[in-house]
Amino acid sequence: MQLKTENRSWKMPPVTLGLLQHACSADSAVNLAKTLSLAERAAKKGANIVCTQELFRTPYFCQAENHDNFKLAEAVPGPTTKAFQALAKKHGVVVIASVFERRAAGLYHNTAVIIDAGGRLLGVYRKMHIPDDPLYHEKFYFAPGDTGFRAWQTKFGKIGVLICWDQWFPEAARLTALRGAEILFYPTAIGWHPREKEQHGAEQHAAWELIQRSHAVANGCYVAAVNRVGLERPAGGDGLEFWGQSFVAGTSGRLLARASATEEELLLVPLDLGEVDVTRTHWPFLRDRRIDAYGELTERFIEEESRDAIP
Repeated sequence: MQLKTENRSWKMPPVTLGLLQHACSADSAVNLAKTLSLAERAAKKGANIVCTQELFRTPYFCQAENHDNFKLAEAVPGPTTKAFQALAKKHGVVVIASVFERRAAGLYHNTAVIIDAGGRLLGVYRKMHIPDDPLYHEKFYFAPGDTGFRAWQTKFGKIGVLICWDQWFPEAARLTALRGAEILFYPTAIGWHPREKEQHGAEQHAAWELIQRSHAVANGCYVAAVNRVGLERPAGGDGLEFWGQSFVAGTSGRLLARASATEEELLLVPLDLGEVDVTRTHWPFLRDRRIDAYGELTERFIEEESRDAIP
């Protein structure tokens, strides 16, 4: 099926994304100041929606299980949220900012705050899928999110937010899109184990980008992934080499922009949100879904039925 662009007598003004890709130091205050500076630069260059990378205030501390790292968490709203609320109000931009949230004693989340262009806190998304892999010990720190999959109407469009490990799950993208999200944002911290890079690096990165671009295709929406760069060894050893390459995919999965694999970069990408309706009309995947046949998606595993049961 060929995707056609409709002739229109009007055209929506573009919405420009500002994705903030950078390295992180051991100083939380320095990281916050750096990210705020990048966000301000993005706003001055025309960004309407600014998104940080995952856990930008610190090195990726989940490389080790260390109770001292819980001291890095903060309340929502707290210092990070309030700083970005002030920035959003000053520059009239929407902000998605990642926070290590201390919700209550012993209860912590990997959270994104969503702030509208006037500075109002629209809500939070708490990471739903929590990984537990070598050097990604997130289950030690984060309780699974309880917000469900949501979308927020902002001044510059309806957006959905998911976080890092969520990006591998088509169910998360679908449910967020079904709530009307025109853009899916994925604040991210992902990289290579240095010893694996030569053998598996290209394949790992390609899979990461491919699965997210497929979410754009399947849901007829834009996808924006924001990753960090640099080699980090907060727990010693080989550490993790973050692969950067933040990107934006269009509504049919086409790569619109990709940042460097190694350099800090402010990625500015204009989008035509009218393309969401065009794509969903011409590729009507949402229309043709067999919602009557998908009940088993809530099962952990489906046992193979006997061949004799075939009618």
